[in-house]
Amino acid sequence: MLIASYNPRELGDTLIVIVAQDTPEQAHTVRDGIARIYDPATEKTLGYNFLAATEILPALQGQGQVPLSTADVAALNQALEAAGFAGELVAETRSRFVVGYVKTATPHPDSDHLLVTETVVDNDQTVQIVSGSPNMQADIKVVVAKVGAMMPNGLIIWPGELRGVPSNGMICSGRELGLANAPQRPGALILPDDYQVGDDFDFDRGQTIFVAD
Repeated sequence: MLIASYNPRELGDTLIVIVAQDTPEQAHTVRDGIARIYDPATEKTLGYNFLAATEILPALQGQGQVPLSTADVAALNQALEAAGFAGELVAETRSRFVVGYVKTATPHPDSDHLLVTETVVDNDQTVQIVSGSPNMQADIKVVVAKVGAMMPNGLIIWPGELRGVPSNGMICSGRELGLANAPQRPGALILPDDYQVGDDFDFDRGQTIFVAD
């Protein structure tokens, strides 16, 4: 997993790179303008802050989540190694927003409005996702934000539980995806049949799903 975020107006020239979920206790080490954030109990890296990011990636720009190419990640790893850290970043080659297919949607054992779905994502993998969407049902195509996805509002999707039932990902509404003219009310985005299960969700194409009133 690799999530990169850049917000020069608020944080200056700092690129935040997240590689694992936050832990209750955290520690950090700073060397040569790079801060490593890690879990002191396990030494597992949680992320890095590159405090002079454009010295490493001169073309870096944007606001919020930013895509990093394989070459970008290689440059960051080179900077990490030069600072005495491990060059452990791995480039993300696919989106974490994919077209999914809801195989089953059964009532939650401890809720009258939640459903427990078995949803197919990419590579024929099936994940369990708990959904509160009022239009949730079996045999529909949807957009799944997989674990490790960053939503347009900055929320990161992590494994969790809803009323004691594990949930790994989120079935999204058009509003949550930031799509043009999406209804501003709860409800999963049900995709047309010509979307292919397992494909990356095309946000540009998605902007044409909803027609303005």
